[in-house]
Amino acid sequence: FAALRRLEIRTYIDHDLRRGEEIPERLLRAIKDAKLSVIVFSENFAASKWCLDEVVNILECKKRSNQIVVPVFYRVDPAMVRNQIGSYGDAFGKHEQRFEGEMNKVRKWREALTEAANHSGWGCSLNKVEYEIVEGIAKDVMEKLNHVYVGDLDEQIRKFEQLAELQDQYYNAIP
Repeated sequence: FAALRRLEIRTYIDHDLRRGEEIPERLLRAIKDAKLSVIVFSENFAASKWCLDEVVNILECKKRSNQIVVPVFYRVDPAMVRNQIGSYGDAFGKHEQRFEGEMNKVRKWREALTEAANHSGWGCSLNKVEYEIVEGIAKDVMEKLNHVYVGDLDEQIRKFEQLAELQDQYYNAIP
């Protein structure tokens, strides 16, 4: 968060969310409006219904609006996330008991974790210097966002070109 802010990248982090509540509308709006989402998978990530719901929402936005997804595997192997094994398997065992009548929800969470873990991401293990990884992630995000903004600019230019062409056709059609 601090590294992204240092690079003047507008960020949203859910510091003031309370456990047990539904995901607030402002968080869903922040996810929807984002050009890029960084998902930090930690050892206890899958125990949180909120975190799992956020991943589902992020991936829906990726499908709808090509949002960029950058997974960070903080002291967990991507295979744990992808295959829901280890602490992820334990968490899903509990979810399956708790949401016994809502297995569709649990299935969506599983699919979302598998899909997210299949994205190329960043690994942060005990034998790496976290500061260097954080700076690398921040620079990667900056590069990805700069590419997105250039694409947005190209789209705006295309719209202006189309408008100019329509205006030209209109003025040429006037006798």
